[in-house]
Amino acid sequence: MSSRSGRAREYETSDQLPGRSASPPAPEFSETEAEGLIFYHMDLYGSKERFDIFPEEPSGQVDRSLGDTRRESTLNSEKFQCSQEAGYDLEKEVAELARMYGLDEDREKELELLGGHLETVESKWPPAHAEKAGSQGSVHNASKSSSPVKDQSQTTKQQGLPSEASQDGDQSKARVEDEAESHTWSREGLSSGGMSDEWSSQPVSEEEEAADVFCCTCKMPIRAFDKLFGEHKDHEVAQLPSAVESEKEEIHKNMCKLEEQIAQMENFASHLEEIFITVEENFGRQEQNFEAHYNDAVQVLAQKYEEQLEALGEEKRQKLEALYGQLVSCGEHLDTCKELTDATQELFLENNKASFMKAAVTMVDRLEEFLKKEVHLELSTLPDFEERVIDFSEVEQLMNSINTIPAPCAPVINPQAPNTATGTSLRVCWGLFSDDTVECYQLCYKPVSTERHSDEQAEHTLKVKETYCTITNLLPNTQYEFWVSAVNVSGISPPSERAVYVTAPSPPTIKTKKIRSCENAALVCWESRDINPVDSYTVELSKLTDEENGEITESIVGIPNCEVLIHLQPTQSYRICVRALNLGGSSERSEPVLIHTTGTYFCLNEDTAHPLLAILDDGFTIACDELENPECDLPVYDNSFTRCIGILGSLIPFPGKHYWEVEVEEDTEYRIGVAFENTPRHGYLGANNSSWCMRHIITPSRHKYEFLHSGMTPDIRITVPPKRIGILLDYKNCKLSFFNADIAQHLYTFSSQFQHYVHPCFALETPGILRIHTGIATPPWTALP
Repeated sequence: MSSRSGRAREYETSDQLPGRSASPPAPEFSETEAEGLIFYHMDLYGSKERFDIFPEEPSGQVDRSLGDTRRESTLNSEKFQCSQEAGYDLEKEVAELARMYGLDEDREKELELLGGHLETVESKWPPAHAEKAGSQGSVHNASKSSSPVKDQSQTTKQQGLPSEASQDGDQSKARVEDEAESHTWSREGLSSGGMSDEWSSQPVSEEEEAADVFCCTCKMPIRAFDKLFGEHKDHEVAQLPSAVESEKEEIHKNMCKLEEQIAQMENFASHLEEIFITVEENFGRQEQNFEAHYNDAVQVLAQKYEEQLEALGEEKRQKLEALYGQLVSCGEHLDTCKELTDATQELFLENNKASFMKAAVTMVDRLEEFLKKEVHLELSTLPDFEERVIDFSEVEQLMNSINTIPAPCAPVINPQAPNTATGTSLRVCWGLFSDDTVECYQLCYKPVSTERHSDEQAEHTLKVKETYCTITNLLPNTQYEFWVSAVNVSGISPPSERAVYVTAPSPPTIKTKKIRSCENAALVCWESRDINPVDSYTVELSKLTDEENGEITESIVGIPNCEVLIHLQPTQSYRICVRALNLGGSSERSEPVLIHTTGTYFCLNEDTAHPLLAILDDGFTIACDELENPECDLPVYDNSFTRCIGILGSLIPFPGKHYWEVEVEEDTEYRIGVAFENTPRHGYLGANNSSWCMRHIITPSRHKYEFLHSGMTPDIRITVPPKRIGILLDYKNCKLSFFNADIAQHLYTFSSQFQHYVHPCFALETPGILRIHTGIATPPWTALP
């Protein structure tokens, strides 16, 4: 504002306006008139206050305001005429005045406040209205804000120039009309947050270009100006690019769903086409079936007809032959009767008595002989034919078979799917790739045997309604052979091809006594309980904490052998389980074991123990009652010590430092240290180059301690007999150190290259016991300079 005031004062002292000829000097105002002079800050951006040129004043100042209005109107008309006469640029003058009074600075501040959104609105004004409003606003601003202009208008009015006075009324009227038009357009266009009627008739694409935010409430793009001042003021909006991305993503999702539906409908349409073709094929096959069965039925009926007709003709022939024979016999009998009757009548007519008597005797004999014959007067056969029952059972069977489908085709058994079996059950699936009707399936299976007499294995048969079956009570990790047949009323189909399925393995058994661990690793060993080999093993770890209940935190899969080296975190407790896997699936978890990574943990290898050496129940205490026992019946292994009453611990296969302690009795002679796997079993520990030992022996004069390797020992005297000996094995630095753990005293250190991993070793030379303590964190005092 300081620059603006300076420029105003500078301009007030000037004699003329830029671009105009010099005017007569204006008379000085009175003090009262100077106090009534008001400077107005014009808003060039279409606000409502732009047209309120004169603020409301008290009634006492109305006359002065009217006079100022007339003078201002006269000045404007003068400027307009002079500008046309002199040919100067009015817009240039307006820009100069705006720069002089700092109006461009106000515009920049308002643009910063509104975030540049008003500039977008201004860019959408119609060119004619924008130019008109801008030019009018600039003229009014100049007439309203410039005190020299007012001074000149007042001076002109006082001088009473006739040319300006005659045009005062017309120019004031034109100015008021222009202001009214501009004011109306501003109210309709800006204050309502929209455009004028003329501008609203522009194409929709131009309105969309103006939108730079998205109204989430109305679901439409809007201008930021409408969010700040318009009808969307209280609505939730989002950035247009993010809204576009969101809508694109939603459209993409819907398109994906449509594509899925299209794929489904295409698959369904394809299936319908297949069904259509199947219906046609089934119709043709059924038609052929009907025709074949009807032809068979007609053929059977014709055959029955011929047979019955032939039998009926044979019966007729037999009847006629019997009747004809009876008729012939009856005729012969009649003929004989007639002949005898005629002969008898002739005999009665004979007059010669002698001749009559001769002939009568003969006739009487003939008549007696003839009458003795029996005459059959009954019919030999009846004229009626017997009732014949036609057997239509075969025809009925043929007729009934027309509605019966043929025997089904052979099913197709599926190969075993992964992870579909347990240790005692299998899920078998098959399919029937035909349109045959099936009432049930007949599933058969038997174990697969590699022996020659595998056919002698017992077969099991199940009847199943579905195309799948779960078989239980099976042996773990065992292969079974399956085949299936389809059954309906017409018969049973041929069997399917045979498929081999395998059950899941049995849970492995972790060898607890062979587990070795240190502060950052563990070696876990197990054995399979099945005869058949498995594909791989999986080790599952769960870290035990106070907050958790031992849920599985890590799984190591694809282990081919029965042991694995696991990297762990120090000072933690783990629960470890093992599963066996094959094609059928995974076995149940093995019995869990606990592993603590507080220190090195190893076990004693019983196979290496001397027969006189006993391992107590805790597994870490060894004892020897007597040095010689001729009646010893203890087992002797090939790997056992035979001369030294000793034993090896399990191998320590972990790099780094390892620490354990041995608790000894003061009057016990012993050897403790480390040894290679191939250390001789028939010798003494420390007497060869494959073992390093601390030896304690009791002499008449003192307790003697020796540190042996290849039979050599340095001359070291220990004044305080240790009762708890600490042993530190450092693979990295190739050192083996011994300590008196009770008083943290370093006893001796071997420096030797360990070409292989070593075993802890222990031996007794007199009856006594040794207690071994493992899983102990390495004490800080074991660090040697």
